[in-house]
Amino acid sequence: MKKNLMSVLIMALVMANLVLTAILMISVVPQTKKANELVTKVCSAIDLELEGGKDNSSLYIPMSQVEPVSLSEGASLTINLKDSKDGEKHHAVISVTLALDTKSEGYKTYGVEGITAKQDIIKSEIIKIVSSHTLEDMKEDRGKVEDEVLTRLRRMFESDFIVSVVFPTYNYE
Repeated sequence: MKKNLMSVLIMALVMANLVLTAILMISVVPQTKKANELVTKVCSAIDLELEGGKDNSSLYIPMSQVEPVSLSEGASLTINLKDSKDGEKHHAVISVTLALDTKSEGYKTYGVEGITAKQDIIKSEIIKIVSSHTLEDMKEDRGKVEDEVLTRLRRMFESDFIVSVVFPTYNYE
């Protein structure tokens, strides 16, 4: 009789454990999903990459699948630069070329025609970025400005089919 009573008691405890586990799962899983959604929203609000490691310098594309697109088409962009320490007004005259990865999904979506159709918007973003730098910034590290433009364009197109942004000709005064 004691063995039968112990079996019933163990079975009751197992069932109680099962019920409590189910209640715990029902209450924890939705809260975990909400927490994950919150983290995703916060990361997107402060522009963090969840995957990580997607650096501008981490893309190595063979030249055979790179297509250059010139935004200047003979006419350079003249951009007023941020006031420098010397108190004088300066400007930059630059031409801009984008290198596109022809095997990327973004290239299939936008392509050269998409870039050409949106070149006024792209030029506007480039002007905003370049005009936020001083003459000294441009002379010391033009590559940093190019990388900043690249990052902004990748964010605009939500793709990394733009491999690089270069200023093939530039003049600062």
